[in-house]
Amino acid sequence: MTAPPRGLGPRNGFGTAALVVAVGGLLICWSVVGGIACGVVAVIFGVLGRGRATRGEANNGAVATAGTALGALAIVASVAFAVIWWNAWRDSDGSEYLDCVVRSGTDQRALDGCRDSWLDNIQKEFGVTLQPPSPTSQEST
Repeated sequence: MTAPPRGLGPRNGFGTAALVVAVGGLLICWSVVGGIACGVVAVIFGVLGRGRATRGEANNGAVATAGTALGALAIVASVAFAVIWWNAWRDSDGSEYLDCVVRSGTDQRALDGCRDSWLDNIQKEFGVTLQPPSPTSQEST
């Protein structure tokens, strides 16, 4: 391994950035798009950082490798969340809810009926108890 030219320190930016972006991607992988975007950026930065370490221009090859691996993990976790969100949307009849909202237009009573029907379906399908915010709590915010 050759040392960087005299007067220049190791160029560890890509490896460090890969690790930071990958951790961020893991934290937001539930959002799907954010996790995939951060994961891809982390993998690219990690590969570039690992290349620098291999050429002796950086001394944080392990950090770059960790950033690459965690970036790939963020992508995989985001894809898993995409499947989870898609199944939850399908199982809760989300498309029926959207159709109801479109048909209701600006009729507030019809919109409330759409919401109530969808919430009832979610409660039945997932076994959870949901309550829409009361009108008084919406007015105070």
